[in-house]
Amino acid sequence: MILYATVLETIDAEKDAEILDVHKAYLQKYIDEGKIFAKGPFTDHSGGLVIYKVDSYEEAKELAENDPAVKEKSRKIALLKEWRSNVE
Repeated sequence: MILYATVLETIDAEKDAEILDVHKAYLQKYIDEGKIFAKGPFTDHSGGLVIYKVDSYEEAKELAENDPAVKEKSRKIALLKEWRSNVE
């Protein structure tokens, strides 16, 4: 499995607040499937970080693009890069 860091930048805070529970449920589904290594919001409320644990860039991109926050345009994918953890 490969790790991909994804920054989801908030672009519509009001809409983001409205769909936050749906966004969290979407992420929880992939946590339960073992496809999310880590996730969480930035403390300045500018968005959040999701680190996907998947087989390919295409799979990470698909998961990010299908996030309800991205589909509803409350957040945008600001970064999607392969990432290596140095924690053993």
